[in-house]
Amino acid sequence: MPTGPDERFAAARALMVMIDEMIEGAILVDREARIVWSNDKHVWFDSRLMASLGLRSVADMVGQPVERVIPHSRMREVVDSGRSLPLDIMRYGEHTLLVSRLPLRDERGEVIGALAFALKNSLTYLRPIADRFNKLQSRLARVEQELAASRASKHTVESLIGFSPPMLEVKRLVRRAGQIGSTVLLLGETGTGKELVAHAIHAASDRVDRPFVGVNVAAIPENLLEAEFFGVAPGAYTGAGRQPRPGKFELADGGTLFLDEIGDMPLPLQAKLLRALQEREVEPLGSNRVVRVDVRIIAATSRALPEMVRAGAFRPDLYYRLNVFPIQLPALRDRKEDLEILASLFSERTAVSLDQPMRDLTPPALDRLRGYDWPGNVRELANILEQLYVRTEGDRITAEDLAGILPGAAAPGTVPLGTVPLGAVPLGTVPLGGGPPPSAPPDRKRPLAEAVDELERSLILAALDEARGNKLEAARSLGLSRTNLYAKLRKHGLMPDAEG
Repeated sequence: MPTGPDERFAAARALMVMIDEMIEGAILVDREARIVWSNDKHVWFDSRLMASLGLRSVADMVGQPVERVIPHSRMREVVDSGRSLPLDIMRYGEHTLLVSRLPLRDERGEVIGALAFALKNSLTYLRPIADRFNKLQSRLARVEQELAASRASKHTVESLIGFSPPMLEVKRLVRRAGQIGSTVLLLGETGTGKELVAHAIHAASDRVDRPFVGVNVAAIPENLLEAEFFGVAPGAYTGAGRQPRPGKFELADGGTLFLDEIGDMPLPLQAKLLRALQEREVEPLGSNRVVRVDVRIIAATSRALPEMVRAGAFRPDLYYRLNVFPIQLPALRDRKEDLEILASLFSERTAVSLDQPMRDLTPPALDRLRGYDWPGNVRELANILEQLYVRTEGDRITAEDLAGILPGAAAPGTVPLGTVPLGAVPLGTVPLGGGPPPSAPPDRKRPLAEAVDELERSLILAALDEARGNKLEAARSLGLSRTNLYAKLRKHGLMPDAEG
């Protein structure tokens, strides 16, 4: 192709002349990426490079392969692909340029060359946009970090406090569970630390850098559970948003999904959960789209799942799918050796949270704690320590401080209610060495907590009888939420009767 002007590029040259005030430099190349024309501005004319090439002026650039004059040029890429590169930042000599590259076509649509031009003062004009973009990028990065932190594991094996034989065995199993990818089933009473153990297993696994997502089945209304697990498609139901809402399975993709209180899951949803575990895919509510997921399941329950299976309240196939690697968490009463270190830990944490000096427990106070049965386990111990800080004063926590706080713990020199027959003495406690003695020895000695439990159980049974088994009505008559009533039914072993 001749190196002189070509009529096919006349329109492009005329356009560049028209917008001369807006551009820093412009250049045309032909089908072989040779320079056909350049405007008379010197942005493309690097004196040292031109001298090394034997070129004295811009006019001498015509006919040269574009890469010879402009190293690292992408004009040949535009010519060969026929695709434009509308915005690109490039360095040329001492200049930093914002360059646009466009293919040129003939009347038949064939690529005959390309046009490039650099915007004048482009970086100055772009700085406000770039600053805003950088701010948005920073905000996005911060939000992503916060989200990742909220989904990260909060505890490790070192967070499991205790050196009793039962806790040492739990730690061994947690480390083993971290090495394998099988489903884990955590068993234990309420307050034994099942969620903490789930976090520790996740932290010990190769999924530690992926999300940890927990969901309490008992805390979510039954009609919302499916959407919570599997997500919602846009417009799936009245009030649904216009954007898809991912479920817990999608949020936990690549990581760990912790299903707390799995024993409270309704039977219909159990079937869908089983399918999700077997097929490793979920179908959002109101959608025909199937989403592949890769999650490691850790389930937990305080209920006796084998008994629920026999009663038909829990699917046996789901139970077998979950009960691959069971870990039984010990009750606090079965590891009293750990009570002192736990009490000291909770005392320190409470002192920090309340901005108070830490208070040690006296030996008699520790003896009182050891003598208690701890039906609420470690969670109850933490609650008792917080009450002690809020309701008592002093440099140390004494046995006297526990009176009226620890259930069944009376002040020294008194006999707890229930050790003498009701009606024989005034309501309250009887000072040792004073007051009227009981008229007859009691038939049976029992702690206050047991008497209160018996009264609570009888009131619940009476309310259920009055409501003819309607648990919602019974809960209202007792001034309880339905969830609290279910918890008390389980506590008193009434759930099978209430459901049967």
